Amino acid sequence: MCANYHPVTARDRLLEFFGVQRPDSEPPPEMAFPLSIAPFIVRAQDRVEMERDLRVGQFGLLPFWAKELAFGRKTYNARSETAHEKPSFKESWLKGRRCIVPAEAIFEPNWETGKAVRWRIGRRDGLPMGIAGLWGVWRDRAGGQEVLSFTMLTVNADDHALMKRFHRPGEEKRMVVILDDSAYDAWLDCPPERMKDFMRQFPAERLEAEPDPLRR
Repeated sequence: MCANYHPVTARDRLLEFFGVQRPDSEPPPEMAFPLSIAPFIVRAQDRVEMERDLRVGQFGLLPFWAKELAFGRKTYNARSETAHEKPSFKESWLKGRRCIVPAEAIFEPNWETGKAVRWRIGRRDGLPMGIAGLWGVWRDRAGGQEVLSFTMLTVNADDHALMKRFHRPGEEKRMVVILDDSAYDAWLDCPPERMKDFMRQFPAERLEAEPDPLRR
């Protein structure tokens, strides 16, 4: 699972590694938690073929029936094994609302000392991560405002050499789906029946991790 990450916000890195332009509006925060506003990438619907769009939305997917923004505290991650059938995610899955969440690093709790210590996890080569996700559009019934939102997809990591070190002892280990750079367009374009083909672990040897406690 991932409840805390460092979004890619630098214009040059978004353009170089994801082929998208950051809007001129105020950039998202340097750290994202559930309900934070952060960037995600979708396939452009109204431009030349194969182009991508950068959008900004809430970290925590809002199904159309959610009553308030705070529902996103429960939906910032989606289990890839069941996303197609869970009420919170199935509309986005079945309609093929795929996205890529650009992240410099993610953060997970390590309990090896007996208490939770936040660790930073990133790619060993220093490149940003493109995390597979789902997105949606929610309308506030009171004010009529449309809100974009997204979630990160996860897979089991009980046998992953690195990610099995995180979260409480005895809990199932999970990790976000980090896409290969060469798979970005294939993920954005695949039909819903092929989406599970992308749900696999990212190799441990291509990641690095170190303690990075929250500073107060």
